[in-house]
Amino acid sequence: MNAAALPGSSDTAPFIAVTGGTGLLGSYLVRDLLVAGRNVALVVRRDRKRSAATRVEAVVRHWEETLETSLPRPVVLEGDLAQPFCGLAEEDRQWLHWNCSALLHNAASLSFRGADRAAEPWLTNVTGTAHAIDLARAADIEHFHHVSTAYVCGLREGTVLEDDLDVGQPFGNDYETSKCAAEKMVREAGFESATVYRPSIIVGDSETGYTSTYHGFFAGLRLGHTLLTRVAKGSTSGPALLALIGVNQADRKNFVPVDWVSAVIAHAVQTPGARGRTYHLTHPDPLSMRTVGRIIQEAVETFSVAASPDDPDRCDERWFADNLRSQLDVYQSYFRNDPVFDRRHTESLASHLPCPPLDDPTLLRMSQFAIECDFGRRPTRATSPSGVAAS
Repeated sequence: MNAAALPGSSDTAPFIAVTGGTGLLGSYLVRDLLVAGRNVALVVRRDRKRSAATRVEAVVRHWEETLETSLPRPVVLEGDLAQPFCGLAEEDRQWLHWNCSALLHNAASLSFRGADRAAEPWLTNVTGTAHAIDLARAADIEHFHHVSTAYVCGLREGTVLEDDLDVGQPFGNDYETSKCAAEKMVREAGFESATVYRPSIIVGDSETGYTSTYHGFFAGLRLGHTLLTRVAKGSTSGPALLALIGVNQADRKNFVPVDWVSAVIAHAVQTPGARGRTYHLTHPDPLSMRTVGRIIQEAVETFSVAASPDDPDRCDERWFADNLRSQLDVYQSYFRNDPVFDRRHTESLASHLPCPPLDDPTLLRMSQFAIECDFGRRPTRATSPSGVAAS
C-alpha cells in the first residue's frame, strides 16, 4: 500500500506493527490488540487467490461476528518476509518510522524438517526474522517483540530457565534449531528492548475449541481420525495407540490454548515494564502422554465414523498400528518428555491471567471441532472464521 494513503501521523497514538497476523495465534493477537483499542499495522503477504487486505478483512470480520461488535481496521502493508525489509517500499518504511513504536514479529514456519537453508523452516524463521530486524532498524522502531518457542531448549532435561538460550544443547528437529538461531539474532540486534515470548505447543481455543492449524496434539488426532475409517472401533485402544505416539505413558507434554497465549502477549506488548525479558508461555500442569492417548482414543471413537464390521476393505489393528506409526515419524521429536519450563517471569507479569486447565471436556471440545471441520477441509460452525488460515 502506498504510504501516502495510509492513516496516522506522528501526532496520533503509536501503532504496533505485527507480522504473521493471519495465522492462528496472529489472528487472536489482532483481536486482542484491536479490542484493547490499540492502533495496529499488519505486514501481510498476498496468497495465490487473495490480496493482503482481503486476508486481513476476513480475520477482522470473523471477530466482529463472533464478538458481535464493530472493530477498527488495521493498516495493511502488503509485504513478504522472504524479501529484504519484508518486501516493504521506502515510503512504507517511512510510514512505520513516523507511526510505529513497536514491532511484534509473530510469523513463523512450523515445518520440522528442511535441509535446504533457502527453504522452510529456515526461510521464514531465520531469513524472515533477519528481514524483520532490518525493517525495524530502518524504521527506527525501538521495541522489538519476538514470538519464539519453548522448544529452543532442544533436547535438554531438567529445568529450563526463561533466560537460558544456547547452552550447547542438541536439537530434535530443524524447527527448533531455526527458532533458536532466530532468537539469538533478536537478542543480539541491539534494540532498546527485545522481548521474547516462548509458547509451548499451541492448541485450540480453551472456550470454543476453534483452531486453524493442526500440529502437535492434532497430528495424532488427525491420523487417528483418518485411519479409524479403515478399522473397527476399538482398534485405537490400549497400548497400541500409546506405543504409536512413540513415548512412555508417563512422559509429559506441554500444551497451551491459543487464547491464553494471545492474552499474555497482548498484555505484555502494552506493558512498558514487561519489556526486555523472556517469557515461557507454558502450562503449569503438562499433560501425561497417557492422558493424550486416552483423549485421542475417546475423541475418534466418539466423533469419527469407524469402518463397518462387514466392510470388505476394513483393516485390522496391525494395519492401523503400522500406518499411524509411519505417519507420525516426523512428529517423534515432539512427542518426547518435556523438561520443566521455569515460568517466574510469566507469573510475575500475568498472574491475573491464569492458564486455563486442559481438562477432558476442553480437550474433547477441541477434538470435536477439528473432526467436525475435517481438519480445515470444510466450513465449520460460527466459531470458525471463513477465510482465517495459517500464514
